[in-house]
Amino acid sequence: MSTGILNERAPRLDRLQLAALAGLMLLGMAFIYSARLGTESAAAGPWYGQNWFRQFVWYIVGAGAGAAACVADYRILARWAMVLYWASMLPLAAVLLPGIGTTHGWGAMRWIDLGVFQFQPSEFAKLAFILAEAHFLSRPADELRLPSIFFKSLALLAVPFVLIMKEPDLGSALVLLPTAFLMMYVAGMPRPYLTRLLAAMAILGALFLVDVLFAPANWQIKLQDYQKRRLMVYFGRDYPAPAGASKVERERLRKLQFDDSHSVRQALISVGSGGLTGKGWQRGTQKALGYLPPTVAQTDFIFSVLAEEEGFAGSVVVLTLYGVILFTGIRVSGQARDRLGKLLAAGVVALLFSQVFINIGMNIRMMPVTGVPLPLLSYGGSSALGTLIAMGWLQSVHLYRKAY
Repeated sequence: MSTGILNERAPRLDRLQLAALAGLMLLGMAFIYSARLGTESAAAGPWYGQNWFRQFVWYIVGAGAGAAACVADYRILARWAMVLYWASMLPLAAVLLPGIGTTHGWGAMRWIDLGVFQFQPSEFAKLAFILAEAHFLSRPADELRLPSIFFKSLALLAVPFVLIMKEPDLGSALVLLPTAFLMMYVAGMPRPYLTRLLAAMAILGALFLVDVLFAPANWQIKLQDYQKRRLMVYFGRDYPAPAGASKVERERLRKLQFDDSHSVRQALISVGSGGLTGKGWQRGTQKALGYLPPTVAQTDFIFSVLAEEEGFAGSVVVLTLYGVILFTGIRVSGQARDRLGKLLAAGVVALLFSQVFINIGMNIRMMPVTGVPLPLLSYGGSSALGTLIAMGWLQSVHLYRKAY
């Protein structure tokens, strides 16, 4: 009898969730190693300088940070929510300054070069937003009916959203929207507020697309050129040629459009060519022959590498692991004994699965390419570290659910 009472009171980690995380990290390291064949040969450098080993180091660092986030009582951490929120906005603003922010690929200024590694502030600003929003919304239900509370919660969203859009990083900004909406819904924000918010988001999104795709150039919203081109590729729109453009100019635009859509086409071919069981680990031809560009095979399109090499079966394994984290996260939120824990867990789950949905959607052409990483599978230290800290918060909510 006494043993049963002790076991009931003993806090336990969610082991099923931890097992799913470990499985994703193992797969991430394995397929980053496989994808490296498109960019570096085994003799190109020492093993400890290759991307798969760098990712392993980030997993270790992230696991340590996640463990610290787990054992720390989330209710104590929430007392510092606004301090952490504004502290995370500083590097998010600093990355926009010349000489501080650095660029990659398409030229977006999203990183701060610290010498040993490059730090992406937006990954941690998203976490700070979740903590601040959860803290702000964990108030009596009566207060949530006040319009001022609704608009203040939107203001908390607007600051990181605008700063991330300025980098520009459309994908990271967009994942904040479903995250904020779900947290407001879980908090019990009055339905008319949420309905109007959803309607406003839908109307603005539709107007934005109509403006970008159909409006004259001098009327269009100012976006980076590569962002406009990605949207036009996704919606199958031809790149507009200026009035009186020569045949050479039109040919140049057609070639540019073909090149811009190349990665998306090859990613879709990679997914389809894997069949039921795939071609085998390290035997994928799309990335080995360079059809799937090596610069994105390890990041945006890591799911395509996995789907080609392990087929439908391997893809189902990955989706199952994410599904385990999703449902255990929902369970943690449902079992939380306070509003703060419920909202924090809901925010983490919403953020994680917004990224999963967008990234896999990019790989199968359900979504435009936005540069959103696949959590724990795509190569990237900031993403891995941020994801593991967020999962540590989930475990903290689970661990302290009986601490009353």
